[in-house]
Amino acid sequence: MTIALLILDLQVGNFVGSAPIFQGDLLLENTKKILYEARKANCKVIYIQNIGGKDDPDELGSEGWEIHPKVNPQIKEPILQKTTPDSFHKTNLDKLLKSMSTNEIIVLGLQTEYCIDTTIRQAFSLGYDVTLVKDCHSTWPSKNLSASQIIDHHNSILGGYFAKLTSADELLLKLSTIHS
Repeated sequence: MTIALLILDLQVGNFVGSAPIFQGDLLLENTKKILYEARKANCKVIYIQNIGGKDDPDELGSEGWEIHPKVNPQIKEPILQKTTPDSFHKTNLDKLLKSMSTNEIIVLGLQTEYCIDTTIRQAFSLGYDVTLVKDCHSTWPSKNLSASQIIDHHNSILGGYFAKLTSADELLLKLSTIHS
């Protein structure tokens, strides 16, 4: 069986402007390291690219819609586009994963309480073994909670039932032993 790394919505528009994503630089650096090790371990890498609405930071065709250049896909790595928080809804993600004989997926990216949460729950419901990189997803603060509180809350809700939690460092170690 194959392990697939799902990279959700790491698009330029989420990292720039007057209110960039919480700890965006750290998220990009961790993702870059994980990508390097995942590729060495022959994991499949799949990018999910959100299609935002008019004037959204990830509006289709805008500079902000592009995958962030620090984590660019390689030529043969698929980019699936979505219009909802669920990366499986109205996409061919499930079909693609099955064609790769994937049973385990690793999830990281944006936005914790929307796309990360919804995609993980759907993957779990479809029978995938899901791992969430607990320090490699992010969001913006809400009216009532800081970004850090939202991330911690979702790690506690998703971890142990819908997904296994791992840190970026733990995942890097695991991936390095796969290709050793």
